[in-house]
Amino acid sequence: QVQLVESGGGLVQTGGSLRLSCAASGGTFSSSAMGWFRQAPGKEREFVAGISWRSGSTGYADSVKGRFTISRDNAKNTVYLQMNSLKPEDTAVYYCAARNIVLVTRNPATYAYWGQGTQVTVAS
Repeated sequence: QVQLVESGGGLVQTGGSLRLSCAASGGTFSSSAMGWFRQAPGKEREFVAGISWRSGSTGYADSVKGRFTISRDNAKNTVYLQMNSLKPEDTAVYYCAARNIVLVTRNPATYAYWGQGTQVTVAS
């Protein structure tokens, strides 16, 4: 059974940085795509960044492009989200997700597996 466990959230000042981690287990991920999504109170869950596990190709939401970087460590089955230049509007619960297809998509409904989420709060 696939399990995704996020860590690394917290409280940070505007302009600060955080690195989120997503440890994956219980499956074979070489043919998977991984995504980071976020959900703020009263808003829909939105795509942040994604990476194809095999090729390493990535995709980003326009709102985070140039500030966030997604990466993976195949040996550790872990995906990271490095977040720099954080803004108050980045405040949300961040979720890691996985799908059994190599291509990254932005639609959360296409991801079968989800972590429990980690809170990121950016103080102004």
